[in-house]
Amino acid sequence: MGVIRESDMIESIAEALQYISYYHPADFIGAMTSAWEREENPGAKAAMAQILVNSRMCAMGRRPICQDTGAANIHVKVGVQAKTDFSRSLQEICDEGTRQGYQRDTNPLRASVVVDPFGARKNSGDNTPCMLTVEMVAGDTIEVEVAAKGGGSENKSKFTTLNPSGNVADWVVQTVETLGAGWCPPGVLGIGVGGNADKAMALAKQALSEPLDMSNLLRRGPSDKTEELRLEIYDRVNALGIGAQGLGGVTTVLDVKIKSFPTHAASLPVGLIPNCAATRHVHFTLDGSGAAEFTPPSMDLYPDILLDAAGAQATRLNLDDLNDSALAALEPGQTLLLSGTLYTGRDAAHKRMVDMLDKGEPLPVDLKGKAIYYVGPVDAVGDEVIGPAGPTTSTRMDKFTDRILGDTGLKVMVGKAERGPVAIEAIAKHKAAYLIAVGGAAYLVSKAIKAAKPVAFQDLGMEAIYELKVEDMPVTVAVDTKGNSIHQSGPAKWRRATAAGS
Repeated sequence: MGVIRESDMIESIAEALQYISYYHPADFIGAMTSAWEREENPGAKAAMAQILVNSRMCAMGRRPICQDTGAANIHVKVGVQAKTDFSRSLQEICDEGTRQGYQRDTNPLRASVVVDPFGARKNSGDNTPCMLTVEMVAGDTIEVEVAAKGGGSENKSKFTTLNPSGNVADWVVQTVETLGAGWCPPGVLGIGVGGNADKAMALAKQALSEPLDMSNLLRRGPSDKTEELRLEIYDRVNALGIGAQGLGGVTTVLDVKIKSFPTHAASLPVGLIPNCAATRHVHFTLDGSGAAEFTPPSMDLYPDILLDAAGAQATRLNLDDLNDSALAALEPGQTLLLSGTLYTGRDAAHKRMVDMLDKGEPLPVDLKGKAIYYVGPVDAVGDEVIGPAGPTTSTRMDKFTDRILGDTGLKVMVGKAERGPVAIEAIAKHKAAYLIAVGGAAYLVSKAIKAAKPVAFQDLGMEAIYELKVEDMPVTVAVDTKGNSIHQSGPAKWRRATAAGS
């Protein structure tokens, strides 16, 4: 039995975080490919095609799948007989692995962790601390599960305590129906049942790292109550018609994973955590023989997809000539290719702009007749113009929308997922439009950006306002100038009845 070295633990975690930033798990590629092949809604099928093409590009270029490179979730199972030379706490060791993993020069990952959740919310700068959980188990090895969990899907986590006679499937289906598309479906649902509040959520998170085997389960049928529940939830959630990116379609979830644990006789705790289209995790074991090694998935797993065919049906929109007639002609679900000037701006930039407007101060950027993109890109490397630059969840900007549209003359917003009633009302009021890019296709989107320069609020880091020059950037019309939303009409069209009555 060898000695497991602290340096090997650190190196393995760092390499694992790099590995999962650009390699999807093989089972996820297979599940997404199957979903793409059977999708009937052209818009949803095109979105999944972008996700798969992006995934292959990232694997080949070793660049992040998504601009949100996630919080580092690390679950460690320490064998009680394992021999180590550790001199620091496990949190410190895993934090050092995270730090090194996120700060690699050849593929820098976006730091997203803030150290003070209540106050200034200052970024730690290196994505530490990691979210560490530890188990002591039998054996003489250390098993580690490393996952990078994005904020969009993590924000949709839910917990409840049902009565012992409660129906888990009913609660899950009803809950997923309220989540919107901010978690970037199609993805995976992790469900924890039993224990107590913290145990149920831990089980749900752990379930997300289990192998995807829904296709096999559908083929052979269930062998126990848990598998029956998985199949029921899978069928009923997909019957909601939410579809890829919330556009409506056949597939909303690729798999449903469930872990359970004994619980109090008076309780039925249930945790639900979705994983997005940027599902990223890997497992390794240290036995004292050195650092872990990781084998890339085969490129043969990817289907042959020609995005040019979809692009041929798209309408081109000149962002430097956003006249009222061009915007009024847009329809929900329509595919566009954007070219011209596109400004970036997320939560912090919007808040600062509104604060300046409140004080009567001029904004540093003239947004009249322009478009803004809700994005916080990854840093560029080499000769890149910009790093992976996928959209962020747009509802966080809803409370600013009316003010920004009204006071600046902004005409187009680009983000991901649905807008809330307040934002939709503002969009219709100001005859603006809201477009969506595909969440989970950040590297692909970045290739449409031909120039980028910071023009305001540089102190906000990745939330600074940049001026981008884009060429044929693929998007979908989500809300038109009349306030009609594809996130309402799409799922309604593709919703179907099930035996369970959802």
